[in-house]
Amino acid sequence: MDQDYAIRVENLVTHYGPRKILDGVNLAIKPSEINIIMGGSGSGKSTLLRHMLGLHTPTSGSIILLGKDIARISAAQLHDLRTNMGVSFQGGALISSMTVGENVELPLREHTNLDDSTIGIMARMKLEVVNLGGFENLMPAQLSGGMIKRAALARAIVMDPKMLFFDEPSAGLDPVVASELDDLILKLRDSMQMTIVVVTHELESAFKIADRIIVLDHGKILLAGSVEEVRNSKIERVQDLLNRRSRHEEIDAEAYMDRLTGGTATLQS
Repeated sequence: MDQDYAIRVENLVTHYGPRKILDGVNLAIKPSEINIIMGGSGSGKSTLLRHMLGLHTPTSGSIILLGKDIARISAAQLHDLRTNMGVSFQGGALISSMTVGENVELPLREHTNLDDSTIGIMARMKLEVVNLGGFENLMPAQLSGGMIKRAALARAIVMDPKMLFFDEPSAGLDPVVASELDDLILKLRDSMQMTIVVVTHELESAFKIADRIIVLDHGKILLAGSVEEVRNSKIERVQDLLNRRSRHEEIDAEAYMDRLTGGTATLQS
């Protein structure tokens, strides 16, 4: 039933032009869980994340967030739903001309009628949550990479969303800072009961924070299970990803020439 899940994806199919990116994806995410989406380059994980955010319309299938099918609700309803969604982008996406505090305050100014004093207090509270208390007057250019990630996280949670989405949160961070960010994600799940979806290729981070891991390959889900189920999987492609083994595929010479020539090789044969 819908109330048992924060997110459900049903038979999701997506094309970019003639190319099929997602091929019948089905998954269900329970409230207050951390779900990791993993897969090799081109597996469809970032496309799946963008669908969950309502940034793309699927070829077919459904994405149901908090009981609402986002492909079938009005623009106003989608806007309201997004107030329950926080997003932390890979590069932080802080606005360089605004202070850290102003960046964190921005969602409150855009989506609420709160007075300036209350907005300032709420922003500082969230900066305290991510261990950036006292840094609100700095500019993004004055922050380290890890501090930028934490400031972006403070902005993502400033409206106390029910769902939080991360795109490669540990990318570009040293191991110690990445581990601190993992601890913050766990803290948010436990203290604020958020449903969290993380797209990452960092295995150590995934195994540390995941309640469940979803492994994608060529637009299909190979496996969705606990950390131990993924570690012990007998699926060869899953083990390739875990052990960073390259995969060599047989090349169809005719199909290869068709790709190079735009199909003229077949016409001329």
